Amino acid sequence: MNSFTRRGLLGGFAIATGAGLMAVPALAQFSAEVYVPTAPPPPRVEVVPVLPRERLEVMHWQPGYWRWNGHEHVWVEGHYVERPRARAEWIPGRWEQHPRGWVYIEGHWN
Repeated sequence: MNSFTRRGLLGGFAIATGAGLMAVPALAQFSAEVYVPTAPPPPRVEVVPVLPRERLEVMHWQPGYWRWNGHEHVWVEGHYVERPRARAEWIPGRWEQHPRGWVYIEGHWN
């Protein structure tokens, strides 16, 4: 009887864990607007490293941007990332001014 109970508990735990993992992508879609009281500084000038031509087809430069850490704007360096699919276009993030303050709109692939 003990082995049946253990198996039942482990099976129930596996099912609950699997269901929880399936719910994570839905939670990842949630984003709240954070209103920042001050405008971000101007973007920094970055030197974009040169990649070999064959890497440019699969890699894309994502420029740096100012991120709000709750107290001040902090610069996030630009970097190369792998394209999710051929000819995918990166739409950079941007700051927008709203009546309640500044809001950062995340960049995304198009």
